Amino acid sequence: MDNDAYYYLLSLLPLCYYVTRLYRASFGCRSHGLRLPPGPWQLPVIGSLHHLFRALPHRALRDLSRRHGPLMFLKFGENPVIIASTAQAAKEIMKTHDSVFCTRPLSSSVKVTSKNGMGIVFAPYGDHWRQMRKICFVELLSAKRVGSCRPVREEEAIRLIRSVSSASESDGEQLVNLSKLVAAYVTDTAVHTIMGRRFKENDTFLRYLDDAVRLVDGFTLPDLFPSSRLARALSGALRQAEVLGESLMAFMGSVIGEHLVTRNSSDEPHQDGLIDVLMRIQGEGDLQFPLTMSSIKAVIWDLLSGGTEIATTTLQWAMAELMRNPSVMSRAQAEVRAAFMGQMKASEDGLSELSYLQCIVKETLRLHTTPGPLLIPRESRDDCKILGYDVPKGTTVIVNAWAICRDPKCWDEPEAFVPERFLGSTRDYKGNNFEFIPFGAGRRSCPGMLFGIANMQLALASLLFYFDWGLPDGVLPAELDMGETMGVTARRKMDLWLRPALRVPLP
Repeated sequence: MDNDAYYYLLSLLPLCYYVTRLYRASFGCRSHGLRLPPGPWQLPVIGSLHHLFRALPHRALRDLSRRHGPLMFLKFGENPVIIASTAQAAKEIMKTHDSVFCTRPLSSSVKVTSKNGMGIVFAPYGDHWRQMRKICFVELLSAKRVGSCRPVREEEAIRLIRSVSSASESDGEQLVNLSKLVAAYVTDTAVHTIMGRRFKENDTFLRYLDDAVRLVDGFTLPDLFPSSRLARALSGALRQAEVLGESLMAFMGSVIGEHLVTRNSSDEPHQDGLIDVLMRIQGEGDLQFPLTMSSIKAVIWDLLSGGTEIATTTLQWAMAELMRNPSVMSRAQAEVRAAFMGQMKASEDGLSELSYLQCIVKETLRLHTTPGPLLIPRESRDDCKILGYDVPKGTTVIVNAWAICRDPKCWDEPEAFVPERFLGSTRDYKGNNFEFIPFGAGRRSCPGMLFGIANMQLALASLLFYFDWGLPDGVLPAELDMGETMGVTARRKMDLWLRPALRVPLP
């Protein structure tokens, strides 16, 4: 929740009383006679928000679900929200009634920054969304397309290990900020894949990404009280979102424009990126809805931000968990080095043999649900029943994937990092096993899943192949800071500083 929400909530209590009356008059009448899910007690105006102050939202909501059940009714400000916290509840929402819950609620901040859902992630359900989803799955993010980008991933993975080695040699203590280096690798890989080249504006992009993650968490005052002019006046969040939205579109426009100039002014063969695929589709003009430059900017931003944030966060948590679990680290390194030893470099050829490394990626996604502890909200398009409870049309529904992935009814030792649980298991993250849904499921599952996984696996294998890793002096594995920070994804609170020791010569 942004800081101004904390500062102004108390002042809103008397000033926004009319909001409560309006809410009761509208939703209260609709809910008369309905069997809504149970939930915690509420306060005037702020509703259930006070229950979220004691911990990060996904943790606080998990604790509430233990008392109130797998499906809970809450109010975030004036917004009715239903939280699903079990695999069965998630399955009913994302499979049984997927057609009812296949649209997105657009909060005030998201509406401004995404230009009314012009891209793919926040687009409302309809013909435009179906067209954009088809383009993503068929043209941009298919298994064939992801496979064709293998040379980019291998090139950037080599750059990553060279950056680690260089940073270690230049630091007297040989500690490296692995969080920063991994973020640079993932950004370069995503940009190289999408634009067909690297670009120099990484710092600008990462700054915009940080701002976007902070603003679209749904807990700014205008998001909590969308009908209140006073909330908009007291909070600067909406104005910040407007500035960010304009800046994002201008930034993406300059990046795309520079790419087109470079491509058209050179006679040398160039590697097509995903942007070139979009420009080709635009030029063919065979779409039901014309692919405008604004749409292209929005899609490229969705691809860049989603692919960068998820892969960066997952790699950081994976390395942190390996440092906390030395036996897992030893087994993973032995597997990777056996697969690649004698080769000039770690490549994607051998990834299929790394069954234990794949289990590490899965276990990291399970334990930390890095794509998003709370899946991107959905909205009911019609009245519906979930687990026997009524869900009125227009209600926001949030699946607590983090709670489900740590449910002791589904997992043995759910709080422990145990990659072995996936050895020989058919459980996967592709949306068919509802106890393991880090990328969601159904129509609104993450379209960039294959893209993100490919980036993670090769980078992790490379880090384990070339280096042994140590913690800073005086830090024991059990003492490594594993704190989280709030955001759309489950970011680490502190950067991960480690001591690499080169064991295999660099290519």
